[in-house]
Amino acid sequence: MNAPGLRGQDRNAPEAARHRDGQDGWRRLSGRSLWVSGTKSLALVAGAVAGLTRFLLGLDWQPGWIVAACVGAAVLILAAVPAYDLARLRTTRWRLTAERLELRSGLTTRQHRSIPRDRVRSVDLRADPVLRMFGLTVVKVGTGEHAAEHTELTLDPLARNDAETLRRTLLRREEEREARDGPLAELRWSWIRYAPLSVWTFTASALVLGALYKPLNALGFKSVTSRAAGDLWGWIVARPLTAVPLLLAVNLAVGVLGAVLLFAESWGRYRLEHEPGRLRLRRGLLTTRSLTLELRRLRGVEISEPLLLRLGGGARVRTVATGLGEKAANETEDAAALAPPLPRDRAWRLAAEVAGAGGGHPAGVPGPRVPAAEVASAGVPVSRVLDAGAELIPHPLAARRRRVIRALLATALAAALAAVAAGAASWPAPWPWVRAWVWLIPVVVLAAGMWGAVEGARNLGHALGARHLVSRSGAVVRRTVALDRRGIAGWTITESYFQRLSGLLTVSATTSAGRGHYEVVDVGRGTGLDLASSAVPGLLEPFLVRGKTVAKQ
Repeated sequence: MNAPGLRGQDRNAPEAARHRDGQDGWRRLSGRSLWVSGTKSLALVAGAVAGLTRFLLGLDWQPGWIVAACVGAAVLILAAVPAYDLARLRTTRWRLTAERLELRSGLTTRQHRSIPRDRVRSVDLRADPVLRMFGLTVVKVGTGEHAAEHTELTLDPLARNDAETLRRTLLRREEEREARDGPLAELRWSWIRYAPLSVWTFTASALVLGALYKPLNALGFKSVTSRAAGDLWGWIVARPLTAVPLLLAVNLAVGVLGAVLLFAESWGRYRLEHEPGRLRLRRGLLTTRSLTLELRRLRGVEISEPLLLRLGGGARVRTVATGLGEKAANETEDAAALAPPLPRDRAWRLAAEVAGAGGGHPAGVPGPRVPAAEVASAGVPVSRVLDAGAELIPHPLAARRRRVIRALLATALAAALAAVAAGAASWPAPWPWVRAWVWLIPVVVLAAGMWGAVEGARNLGHALGARHLVSRSGAVVRRTVALDRRGIAGWTITESYFQRLSGLLTVSATTSAGRGHYEVVDVGRGTGLDLASSAVPGLLEPFLVRGKTVAKQ
């Protein structure tokens, strides 16, 4: 159905929106998108002019002709990009009915997609600096399913007020509970000290150089980059005691600066609020992001403590929710992150409040709601904060023995490789002492392996609370997951040959949320089966034979 022609867009859009509705309620996207595409096309013009200039100089063109060609290319780009956007706007319509959100789009292949309103689980608002300049926002409406296709509609773009009105309309519920006084969490700039505590801080320079290598070569600087790389390597070989520490210091400084800037851009103006029936997360200094998550799709929380962050006293908090386990192919951010890296105690309190807030009944399964105040009572140890009265149960000593044996086997393999490397006379080495130092490799492997074995075994634990199954594991990255027992759809019992010799097994809870399954690793055979049987009564019982080692999926 054809919609009426493009009219002027009112920045105060909610009331004016009804006057722009076409027949049967079909509406256009915001016409200010043309200004956005024209502004963004300037970046394409800069790249095209640089590449065209280099190409024509290689053909010995006169400067006047080069300027004329570049002007022509610039005009063509500045006309083509808005023209394509205009065609996209004229062929795209959307409408919101009492039952569905519908979108018609496509220049050559027409598509008509729709989402039932009762299946809408999230509304994500995002605006980069150019969109914000013109008062626009990109709206992504998702159903919370894992499948990537046909589960999300994108309205690119809408006026900011229209986007907010659409978000409130889609997520409005008949049952309105009292909103919490104040936000669950709000940014404190002192948390920025945790930003550099990541492995990416030590690889930032290599990533930046790798990203710049191809563009510089395309612009004709290949000889310059090759000569610079050769000179740098020559300096390292000639003066390693000076060059290596200096380069490491420069790499660390660049990494710290990049981590701080990325933290500021990603988490600036961060605010997590508990609205009636949902959580709303807003953040972003330049590119603003707003994600609304329904509490009924929440299946638990995860606290992640990577080694560097753990040593600094910090942690990260993520949701375990349907549809947020996988990132889109073109996205680099973790959609399930609830907060930036923050102090460990604050992370545990936030996780407890979110776990308590998500007390709704998933998929209509009945069960009592546990208030956040009861879950996160003052003075309880961190091992009990996610489920009142739930102490983490340590795993058997056989779990540590398995890890120690693996560390010793890795050390033996490293020693064998070091012996081969040291005995190979033809092996090229830039410095004479390198051949002798290869024997440090098995020593480092032994120390790291034994630390990993002890730390990994110490971090193993599980608990069964009134509402959650809690599991913890990991040495380099320690993860504690509190999974809502009513969200568990099935069990997978894994028992390898070596686990069977040690009397251990791994219990994996299957769920539709997050990563899809969460494991209790290397638990005692009887304890693990009893844990699975008690967590969801009746689900595993038909496959258990008491008194024997029999378990099927």
